[in-house]
Amino acid sequence: MNTAPDEDPNEDSDKGSGKTPGKDVPPRRGRAMLTLLFDMGAPIAMFYVLTAAGLSSFNSLLLSAVLPGLSTVYQVVRSRHLDALAVFMMSITVITALASLVSGSPRFLLAKDGFVTGISGVWLLATTRANPPVVFMFARPLLEGRIGPNGESWTLLWDRLPGFRRIWRVASVIWGVATILDAAVRFVMAYTLPVKAVPALSGAQYIVLFVLLQVVTNVYYYRAGLYDSKSDLYDGLREEIPVIVVDRRLIGLRRERMDGGAVEGD
Repeated sequence: MNTAPDEDPNEDSDKGSGKTPGKDVPPRRGRAMLTLLFDMGAPIAMFYVLTAAGLSSFNSLLLSAVLPGLSTVYQVVRSRHLDALAVFMMSITVITALASLVSGSPRFLLAKDGFVTGISGVWLLATTRANPPVVFMFARPLLEGRIGPNGESWTLLWDRLPGFRRIWRVASVIWGVATILDAAVRFVMAYTLPVKAVPALSGAQYIVLFVLLQVVTNVYYYRAGLYDSKSDLYDGLREEIPVIVVDRRLIGLRRERMDGGAVEGD
């Protein structure tokens, strides 16, 4: 993923059309949420349908893992853009499926989600010092134009506010540590719990992880002043404008002198 702070494919078009950055977020946000729900929920539902139809747990897991891959292919064809996150998810699915075919173990397939969140956590921590971190890149389409004294561009906020940069570095650490811990729990579940119980529990764990991280990070954002346009966080944007006080009587006196000089000249 490109983490260059000045490269925003929507920024120039927004400026040219007079749009406020992030104004077209709700449609994109809705589509992304529907895709996420499908990628999480469809494989779980398909697993239980297939096992109820008499397929083995291994074959059911293998076949249900195809759905997120098909979803990724559809998104790439539809948008004509190869997304790095989609490639990452598909790569994990393909690698774990091939490894499972060699081992023949359904538990290795169940551990796939642990690999996903574990590698994601390492990635988040590794980009903490990037300019900007990955968390910044994910949050920008959702929040840009909605925070700051005047809905300033995040490029401006990143360049001028050290506190703004610190917020996203701390958020990267929070998300990175949480997803690594989540991966550890998933590995334990995959190799200790009954096979048929793990897919449903794994799906529920995603919900718990997301809600918990949303609560923790938003409490941190609030305490750091991100949502308060009057907080000290934005002091770097408030430049003092020099005020020149002019005495009107002095201006009147100068006019009288100029008029008097003009009369004498005539």
